[in-house]
Amino acid sequence: MRNTRRAYLAATAGALTLGTAGCLGGGSGGSGDGAVAAIGCEVPERDTVSSLPTPVIGSEDASVVVDVWEDFACPHCATFAVDVAPQLRSEYVSEGIVRYRHHDFPIPVDDWWSWKGASAARAVQDEADDETFFDFAHTLYENQSEFGGGDAEGSLSTLQSLANDADLDGCSVAAAASRERYRPLIEAERTEAVDERGFQGTPTVLVDGEQVAPRWSDLQSAVEDAR
Repeated sequence: MRNTRRAYLAATAGALTLGTAGCLGGGSGGSGDGAVAAIGCEVPERDTVSSLPTPVIGSEDASVVVDVWEDFACPHCATFAVDVAPQLRSEYVSEGIVRYRHHDFPIPVDDWWSWKGASAARAVQDEADDETFFDFAHTLYENQSEFGGGDAEGSLSTLQSLANDADLDGCSVAAAASRERYRPLIEAERTEAVDERGFQGTPTVLVDGEQVAPRWSDLQSAVEDAR
């Protein structure tokens, strides 16, 4: 793990408390489009994307809606995505009880990966489907320590490999991330989270519009009460 991310994780350890989100802002990084060529990819320039449907899984007839606002560089979002969301999907989404919606909210925790990670995931949604988006987002969170910290080429190479392993076009996903192809869409979601909803941190979790702590016990209780 890179020193910048290790320092950030240490600084934010223990920040997750009842009723509050864990990540409130942090590091930075930078890159140029030359990083795409550096990993052996030749991808033509494409128009930026300002509109896509909200990524969603679960029955349209589900009795409970869970909305989650996340930053792909936030370690607390990784904890939620890896430890909590799979339980939600297994026990409630797959049973038709919960409809689960993702919203991008780059704080940003990391000026590089917060934005580029979101663009990578949205490229997967755009090029595949919502189910694949959620699966790939889970993969990105599992490998969160491999991204950001100013290592553009290394991060994009890892992203390319993960996308290829998921039977996606690794070069296309890496280029969408590096060029921030979906930034207009992601910026609009961030603006809504801050200006319209007053959110300040991630992950922010709502169950039928009511905010709950992003822990399994709290989420499970809220779903049971709402169903």
